[in-house]
Amino acid sequence: MVGLGTGSTAAYFIRLLGEQVKNGLRIRGIPTSNRSQEQAASLGIPLTTLDECQEIDVTVDGADEVDPQLRLIKGGGGALLREKIVASATKQLVIVADATKRVPVLGRFPLPVEVVKFAQAMVAKKIEALGAEVGLRRQAEGQPYLTDENNYILDCRFGRIPDANRLARQLSDMPGVVEHGLFIGMASVVLVANGSEIVELRRGH
Repeated sequence: MVGLGTGSTAAYFIRLLGEQVKNGLRIRGIPTSNRSQEQAASLGIPLTTLDECQEIDVTVDGADEVDPQLRLIKGGGGALLREKIVASATKQLVIVADATKRVPVLGRFPLPVEVVKFAQAMVAKKIEALGAEVGLRRQAEGQPYLTDENNYILDCRFGRIPDANRLARQLSDMPGVVEHGLFIGMASVVLVANGSEIVELRRGH
């Protein structure tokens, strides 16, 4: 059972996985977005759902930021809710990123927060009170961006997040917040591409 991430990095992995499946690799994939599902299906990767299988052996995904404790900011691609659900059901979450995604402190990348439409203005105000500049994510034509679950995303610019664990709890406790892009204690290993070199980071090392 392989969780299939979302975004440009995950798309490379899905393409390579499709080649391995053609060569006889026997796996089933659980995609984290409609986009990844369509790509995997077009490559002949057998797919299943969390309804059919609640335990995933490994998930491969990207990240927008990684700190020294392997805490992540994810959600730039808009799939953070399903990505976090799949990650929570995964024995080993493997993150693939380039060296620009490594940061000493999270927060340079705007933190995505998925919210129900009904509550977005109220939640935005509460997050602003925590010190962020908050904007509703929009599509190219100006309409609000909709997630696969039909929610909105607030992109929250904190600049620095000195206590990511505390902020994660504060956001989770806000009525109207569906999920946030802080992935804490979830990544097992992060593979960082630095030029031609691959650096392997493991939690607790």
